[in-house]
This record gives sequence, structure tokens and C-alpha cells, in this order.
Amino acid sequence: MYSLIRRFLFLFDAETIHVFSLKALSFANSIGLLRLFVKKRIDSPVTVMGIKFPNAVGLAAGLDKNARHIEALEKCGFGFIEVGTVTPLAQSGNDKPRLFRLAADNAIINRMGFNNAGVKSLVENVKNSRIKCVLGINIGKNKTTPLESAVEDYLACMQQVYCYADYITINISSPNTPGLRELQHGDGLTDLLMRLKDKQTELTQRYKRYVPLAVKIAPDLNADEVKDIAARLVLAKIDGVIATNTTNSRPSSLSCHKLAAETGGLSGKPVFELSNQILLQLVAALDGQIPIIAVGGISSSDDALKKIKSGASLVQIYTGFIYSGPALINECAKKLS
Repeated sequence: MYSLIRRFLFLFDAETIHVFSLKALSFANSIGLLRLFVKKRIDSPVTVMGIKFPNAVGLAAGLDKNARHIEALEKCGFGFIEVGTVTPLAQSGNDKPRLFRLAADNAIINRMGFNNAGVKSLVENVKNSRIKCVLGINIGKNKTTPLESAVEDYLACMQQVYCYADYITINISSPNTPGLRELQHGDGLTDLLMRLKDKQTELTQRYKRYVPLAVKIAPDLNADEVKDIAARLVLAKIDGVIATNTTNSRPSSLSCHKLAAETGGLSGKPVFELSNQILLQLVAALDGQIPIIAVGGISSSDDALKKIKSGASLVQIYTGFIYSGPALINECAKKLS
């Protein structure tokens, strides 16, 4: 069924159909139609970062930036959903076209640029929802905010989402905001993490509720950079790490050569091995001190299992969900149960 629907949807512009599909999913859920086409969520609880997840398969950030469709997405079988990336102020993102399907490769290239309605809008959407799975909120900085002031944007977002998130992800690895990945390195990273942990302590005391912090890193790192980042995460006592974001690289295996020349982050099946390489390096460097959420190229239940066997505690899916639909979520959750 989904393969037929996808064939039709893929006839249209990628971003246009992305928006339409989410609206259609929410509509189908609102009239009770969605449950006729998706299987019931696999319940296989796992506790990570002190949080009990209904199952180990989550939705990666980027699909529902403004948390407008979380109830419908939850019905697709995810054990947790991560929304965002959200910034303090609304921003339109990069110029269109900015989303490209590499269908022959089961891949996507995006250069969206943190397009979102702003953190206040996201919080209102979360407040008005009735979600029953774990919710992560992914935060970033506005494009116009100078890099040296980036921490203020993260603190502002953290302040507003703290009461509504089960965990908060610090996105310092998107390739589509100029200079953002520089925040992954050196003393600047340590300063950012320490400031965020101080804010976490303050908000925990104020609201009597501890919300874990996770950091999302890029796949375009060498072994020494991974070790350095891992050491700084441990030093700051960060609660979790998400590996990995999209890649600027273009594997030689790509068949869609014309679209591969588009700038932006590549996600999907071609990223699997690169992402796993970073995962294995990170597992070795962290030595069990911080749990890892693995994301990148999962297009089958065997892929999900490999991430877990490599040392991840949870997995997230995005592009595989676009290409395979809710069935992939059910298959992965069953495989990991």
C-alpha cells in the first residue's frame, strides 16, 4: 500500500509533498483513518538517560520542525519523537529549492537552514497535543546570531522548552547554518556545554524536574575529533549523544550524480557506513560513560540491529521512514524487542 502511495507522492516537488503529507497524516489521524493503515506500536520498554522509552525506535529531528504533527507521527509506531530544530525567533530558512530526493539511492539532500516558526510556536503546539510517547526537542541558533553569541540562543530555547520536553537535543552539527559546526570543537564546545549544564541545574531546581541534555554531532569528523568531542561531553556530564547528523560528503556509490552536486546534508542509505564508523569510534571513546542514540542510513530492521550491536542504546529514523513508511518502524521495533 505505502509503495503505491509513495509512487504517487514522488511525482511532485519534494518540499511541497513533504508539507502536504504531514497535513494528510494529521487529518487521517483526526478522523480515525490512520489506525486502519498502521500497526499498533510495539511495546518493548528500554530506559536510557533515566527515561523509560516505550520502544527503542525514534523519529529523528527535522521531519516535524514545529511539532504540528506529533500525535499522528506517534501513531506510526515510534517509541519517541524528536521535533525541531527550533530557534528562538522564526526564520524562513534557505532559498528554495532546498530539498532533493535521490530516489535511486534511497537518499535525500537538504539545505533547509533551520526553517521554523520559532520556539514559542513550537511550545504552544506541544502544549496543545496529547502525545503518549517520549518527546525530544531539538534546539539551535538563528542564522543571524553571530557564532560568538550562539550560546545565548541555545539558552533562550532551553528556557522555553524545558517544561515540555522529556529530553533536549543541542544541535551543533547541521551543515546548513553557516559556521555552526565550528561549535563542535575545542574550548568553545566546553564553554557551550558548561553554560548549558549550568542552565539545566538552575531549571531543575526551579521546576523540580530533571530534563536530560543530548548533543547531536556530525558524521564528517576524523578519529581525533571524535575523541576530543567525547572527552568534552564526559567532562561536562552531558546525558546523551546523537550520532550522526547529515553529511557534506558524497559517497562514490551515489547513482544520482546530477542531484548529488546539490549543496546540503545527505541522509539516507548511503550514509549508513559513514555514520556507523563514527558510532564505533564514539563507543570506544566514551567507554560506556554516556549513552548513544544512533541515526543515519537505517533502511531495514537489520540496519537498526547493527546500530544497537555496535553500542547504541536507541535508534532514530528519518529518511528510511520517507522511503518505507510506518512498516519500517514496526519492523525495527520488533527486531529490537
